[in-house]
Parts: sequence; structure tokens; C-alpha cells
Amino acid sequence: MAKVMRPLLFLLLFFCSLSQAAEQPLAIVIHGGAGTIDKGAMTPEREQAYRDKLRQALDAGFAVLEDGGTSLDAVTEAITLLENSPLFNAGRGAVYTYDGHHELDASIMDGRTRQAGAVAGVRRVENPIRLARLVMEQSPFVMLSGAGAEAFAESQGLRLVDNHLFDSEHRYRQLQRAKERLERQRGEDYRAAVEGLPSPLRMGTVGAVALDKFGNLAAGTSTGGMTAKRYGRIGDSPVIGAGTFADNSSCAVSATGHGEYFIRYNVAADICARVGYLGKSVVQAADEVVHRVLQRAGGTGGVIVLDAAGNFAMVFNTEGMYRASRTSAQPARVAIFE
Repeated sequence: MAKVMRPLLFLLLFFCSLSQAAEQPLAIVIHGGAGTIDKGAMTPEREQAYRDKLRQALDAGFAVLEDGGTSLDAVTEAITLLENSPLFNAGRGAVYTYDGHHELDASIMDGRTRQAGAVAGVRRVENPIRLARLVMEQSPFVMLSGAGAEAFAESQGLRLVDNHLFDSEHRYRQLQRAKERLERQRGEDYRAAVEGLPSPLRMGTVGAVALDKFGNLAAGTSTGGMTAKRYGRIGDSPVIGAGTFADNSSCAVSATGHGEYFIRYNVAADICARVGYLGKSVVQAADEVVHRVLQRAGGTGGVIVLDAAGNFAMVFNTEGMYRASRTSAQPARVAIFE
């Protein structure tokens, strides 16, 4: 009898292990920015281009998870593809500064260890999200900026590129419109003039959150910042707790919107705190912060949020947010408008 039971026991343990592995959900959620969308001006061809690129980045990130890769790998892969597209305000689609340059920001965070890396104001890094990850994994620091960040990139073997790589005609036209508007309001308070710029000129980000087979969360965000920004302005995207946050015990968040408000209200960390300390769902927590705290203060934008059970939220208080999601339990979904 013992000889018969032993193989049965091994089989039972084997199938139990398979069952446990199958129960661990995989998930990835991405965004391409909120508040930059004018539905009336969106042609069917341009809308399809956005949908196709979002789907490509989503599928690439999910393929990493299906192949056994980590959530950090999936986030990095998805954001890299979005940075390489001129459609989004990150990497090759970055907006111009007032002086006609491009200054890029990015951050990434590991939900397992709460290690994080960020770069700000870099001009010669083709994929800032990859440099942010190197800062996290290969340096004793969390955030590097400007020329120092680029020197670190070179020390890690990253090839620096000419800033003109990020040039694009439609972003240049946006810069001209912004500067014309600022010039017309020269006699007014500079702060009021900047805050009076249309939302598409003040926003634009890409980001991703992911959950891997090990049950670990990660989040990342990348941006070209605000059109016509000056004086080395840095938004929320590279600020841990504002534009990016991840903790396995609560959730992972990537934000997009008017960065100054996301910094002041610590948006990403606040959402995770409500999940972790108050037991809120990711949908509840995101809705409270985006529609109550943020909007009441005058802040516009949105967030993508994911927890360790694979539950996610895509919440925004603008006309639309480029976004996509896919989990092991739900098929791919791409959306732009409400």
C-alpha cells in the first residue's frame, strides 16, 4: 500500500504546485498621458495610431511577464517602446523647453524592496527609463540630474545621443504657440501666465505598472515635461511618491497630469497609503485622490494603479487618458476617452 501511495502523493504535490503557480495573476497596465487629448481634433487615423502603439507596448510588456520576466523588466520594456514613439511626450516625442531644447525625466520603483531610481533634466539619454533603472540598481543614489546623470549613463555604457534626436515638427509648433501666448501676457504674473496655458501644453507622460509571477509589483514613469518650461523645471514624473510609487503591501502607481499638483499632494504615495492603511480598493483609493483631493485643489490628470492581487484602476479627471490593460484573467483593452 505504501508503494502505491507514494507515487500518488508525489502526483498530488506536483498538481498542487501547478495549481498554485497558475493562481498567481500576471498583469500590466500602461498609460500615454492624460489631459493632452482633444476629441474634436482627433482624426480616425491618428486615433488608430495611438491605439496601435499602446497595444504594441502592452503586448510587449505582457510577453515579458508570460516568459517569466520580472515586473521591472515588463515596465522597462513597455515604457521604452512608448519613449521610442513620437506620439507621446517622452523620449522621441518630448516637448521643447522655452529655449528650444528637450529635457527628459523618468523614474522606476521596485515594489518588493522599495528601491527606486530616477533621472531629471537629461538631454542626451535616448531612453531615460533605462537610465533610471541603472540608477536604482547600480548606484547608491535615488535621483540624478542633468550632466551628472549623463556622466553616470556613460559610466554604465549607455550611448549618449544628440538632443536633436528628439526634435519633431508638431512639438515645435506647440512651443511656438506657447511662447506666443506667454509673450502676449508678458506684463502679467509669470506664474499665472504659465498656469493659463492650455492643458495639452502643460501635460504629457507615459507610464506602466506590472505584476509578475513572483507576486512583485513595479511602477515606472517617463516624460518630456511641460512645453516651454524654464529654469530647469522638474515635474512629478521623477519624484518618488508623486508620479511613481510601488510597494507589494499596497499597490503600484504611475501618474500623469499637471505635475506641480501631483508633487504637492504626494498623489502616488497617497493612493497606496489609502490601500495599505485604510483597506481601500485601488479603484476607491484612486477615485478619492484624483476626483476629490486633486480636482478640488485645481489639479488635473490621472493615474494607473495595480495591486498584488491583480486588481487595477485607470482613473482620470480630464477628457481622456491614453491607456491599456491586460491580465492573465482579462484580455487586452485599449482606451482613450472616458
